[in-house]
Amino acid sequence: MTHHMNRRIFLRGLGGAVVAAPFLSSLAERGVKAAAAPAPRRLIAMFTPYGCITTRFFPKKSHGQLTAADLQSTTLKHLAPYADKLLIPRGIRAMNEWTSKLLRGQGNDPYTQVLGSYFTCQPVTPNQNDPYSFDTTTKFNAKPLGPSLDHVMAQQLSPGGTPLLMRLANDSATPQSAISYSAAETLYKGTASPAEAYSQLTGLFKDGAPVSPDSYQAIRGKSILDLVRDDLDTLERFDMSRSDTLKLDAWKDLLNQTGGMVASTMQCKQEVAQMLGATQKNVDVSSNAALTPDRLTAQISSSLDVADLYANIAVLAAVCNANPVVFLKYPGAFIFKGLGVTVESASLSKRLDNAGMSGICVPNAIDMLLTIDDYYAKKFAHIVELLHGINEGDGTVLDNTAAVWFQEVSDGLARNLNNLPIIQAGSAGGYFKTGWTVNVEDGSPNLTTGNSESVCTEGTSNQVNGLTQSTGTDPELASAPINKYFCNLMNALGVKAGADGFPAKGGSAEVTHFGMYDRTEDFIGGGTNQPKINSPGGFDALKA
Repeated sequence: MTHHMNRRIFLRGLGGAVVAAPFLSSLAERGVKAAAAPAPRRLIAMFTPYGCITTRFFPKKSHGQLTAADLQSTTLKHLAPYADKLLIPRGIRAMNEWTSKLLRGQGNDPYTQVLGSYFTCQPVTPNQNDPYSFDTTTKFNAKPLGPSLDHVMAQQLSPGGTPLLMRLANDSATPQSAISYSAAETLYKGTASPAEAYSQLTGLFKDGAPVSPDSYQAIRGKSILDLVRDDLDTLERFDMSRSDTLKLDAWKDLLNQTGGMVASTMQCKQEVAQMLGATQKNVDVSSNAALTPDRLTAQISSSLDVADLYANIAVLAAVCNANPVVFLKYPGAFIFKGLGVTVESASLSKRLDNAGMSGICVPNAIDMLLTIDDYYAKKFAHIVELLHGINEGDGTVLDNTAAVWFQEVSDGLARNLNNLPIIQAGSAGGYFKTGWTVNVEDGSPNLTTGNSESVCTEGTSNQVNGLTQSTGTDPELASAPINKYFCNLMNALGVKAGADGFPAKGGSAEVTHFGMYDRTEDFIGGGTNQPKINSPGGFDALKA
């Protein structure tokens, strides 16, 4: 059969389970209908290191309907036009916090254990019980005991079971900076350059034409029959006539002949890539820009910098549904020279110009940190703008996506994991509530914004001490486990669990459990405590 004939068959057979039921006379008499196949769901996660100036990041309102006015005086002001598309989950704690007295996690390293456990909710190994040890074997090289969220989701959703992870500006892939693990103690590097990431999407389309069914099937790894199998299985369970059984079999055969194309890929065209700025020309320019000292803010054009290009490629992957699990990881220990920042970001987060834990505030530390925060907020707003600018079904691609900005810690000096700054755009097809800030811990509208400006105030030379965690948030507050939010994200995209509630390929249940622990105190000892999820399930308050 020719490719042209396949295309005609596809157009006739698209959404076979949706239109099959009316033609099955023995079921039609009983009013049985098949549900329409939903638009694809995606997750685009943007991860930035070292937290933020929380006092400027959060809106004053911690629970209630969100308005543009709530954001205008905050770091999130660039997202004000999309206030009705946003969800700010407040009161969440990430896992495995480092403290000088071993109070809330392992004693390895303030970076290694936090990053290794962030998306895994697993302890790291080898374990270190001395927070001041400089045994580099354990301190800097420990890896988590299980896979990270991106791989757990991709195993069920992505082609080849692999997420699209992009390390911006060739961010190093070491245990001190990595967030992605394909299995226990197995660090996943992903891709490190726009050219490498873009090459994964080449062949999706021909100039001016939609993606071919054969190309898409190879990349997506999922046929229409897979997408509507639940509907077909439902129909097959009904007691129907011999004639209708044969008709249903014919529909399944027709769907199998269509290749692997889904309706959403009809917009996956060269023109869309051009509109997004995800082009070979920009990739080539970025390769030269990446050689400059400031690889993130180097300009590709008057409107795009290198960081934008990574985002554009991420959005193209989402639009084409080439990979529904996309992570963007910003680099650590970076000097944002293009923003006028003169101190590398890890030291600056501690208000210092060196790697120490205490000292005198570097001049203008808060202002430089706010400049970096503002840059990240603009980059996230860029992603939201692109997703919202492409129509899909009754809404936009943003409506069928959960775009989430995660931050490594809350305040970069305290390195506290409670009161975590998280911002989400998009409802993932109506699963999430949007236009709201939601305090998942107790619903209070006046949750603290932290104490980020308690030192280094303008005109002073304050002594800073990261061990006191004075710039953070009282550890008794804002400590709802991030595991629950991860359950929300998995369920929104259709990840399934086994009978025990943990994600499992081939499962059929809702995901209610993730990780080894959901209390950061249980991480002390590095896996010696009995595995336990104390608060299973997602956050109901975040659901639409």
